[in-house]
Amino acid sequence: MASKKMLPALWRGMRRRCPECGQGRLFRGYLKVQEVCDVCGHENGRYPADDAPPYFTILIVGHLVIAPMLLFPFIWQAPAWLVLLVTLPTLLVLTLIILPIVKGAVIGGHWALDAGHDRIGHYEL
Repeated sequence: MASKKMLPALWRGMRRRCPECGQGRLFRGYLKVQEVCDVCGHENGRYPADDAPPYFTILIVGHLVIAPMLLFPFIWQAPAWLVLLVTLPTLLVLTLIILPIVKGAVIGGHWALDAGHDRIGHYEL
């Protein structure tokens, strides 16, 4: 059952919408989760994203930007200050754009797996 809900939940989260209804806002700020959905009243604050969004964001940016850049001679032949001047702002902007999208997807994934159902921080073995 979770697999049928996973793709819509990831898509809703990536659009920064409530994974339950797809209408309400998921965030009330840049990365601050809106505890309760404005539209359906679902408790979105119970899904902890923790360190997954930054990890996945770094992984995505690294694969999309850093790895292909290593193939261009510019990286190896230009002075280090010029390479940093060109690449750092690009990496910063791309990271800041992707991070909330990834965080929304992680929260949507938690919703699809019903991962926030029990009390947060209490795990049963």
